[in-house]
Amino acid sequence: MAIRTIITEPNKLLRQISKPVNSVGKEEQKLMDDMLETMYDANGIGLAAIQVGVPKRIIIQLLKIKIQKKQPMRKDVFLCQISLQKLIDLVSVK
Repeated sequence: MAIRTIITEPNKLLRQISKPVNSVGKEEQKLMDDMLETMYDANGIGLAAIQVGVPKRIIIQLLKIKIQKKQPMRKDVFLCQISLQKLIDLVSVK
C-alpha cells in the first residue's frame, strides 16, 4: 500500500467525468488499498478515486457502527463502493 497525493480545488481533474469499472482486478484492489491508507493518513472519512488522480468510479468510506456486546469488537468498518456499468444501466432503466 502507498499513500497517494490528494488533489484539491482548483485542479481541473476533479471536474473530469470518471469512467465506470467493469470488473475488479489487481489494479483496482491496489487502488482501493492505497486509497484506504491515504484516507487514514489524512484523517478522512471518505475518498473518491478522482481525488487521488484516478478517473474511475470508486469511493471508499469509513463507517462507524454500533457494536452489540455479544459481537466481537471492531473499531472500523469500511465500505468500498464501485459503480459498475451494469448496475448503472439497471438503475437507469427505472
